[in-house]
Amino acid sequence: MTEKKNSVTLEIADPVSMSELGARIGEKLFPGAFIAMFGGLGAGKTTLTKGIAKALSIEGILSPTFTIVRHHEGKLALDHFDAYRIEETDELYAVGYEDHLSSGSVIVMEWCENVPDALPEERLEVHIEGSGSDVRRVELRAFGRRYEEITEDLNAC
Repeated sequence: MTEKKNSVTLEIADPVSMSELGARIGEKLFPGAFIAMFGGLGAGKTTLTKGIAKALSIEGILSPTFTIVRHHEGKLALDHFDAYRIEETDELYAVGYEDHLSSGSVIVMEWCENVPDALPEERLEVHIEGSGSDVRRVELRAFGRRYEEITEDLNAC
């Protein structure tokens, strides 16, 4: 594990560990939290989201690729976005993105590399490298004090 002031980098060996990391993140989330995920196909973004959702007492997470967003109710509401098929940021706003941002729901967005100009200033970025049976390198970057607390807590474990 390596740490910079506002980030932490972890090596994740398998899907169970990825889900557990998601649960650790999910336990620290708050209304309106924004998790921005970056990584290729098969990197583990949806697995991480399932772990976050589990910490929020939410089951049944599926990739929202064809619908762009799925809403889930739990301890905190969760809006799971997938920007994989989005070519223009306007497409994101056309599905009510601004309403989701102001709703107080936790937002987890996959494929943020496709919509970088739509990301809020304060957020937790999750950059995942690797796929298939590779060990994943996961870097969490905090933008804002509440997110720095999450990376500090993860580093302390």
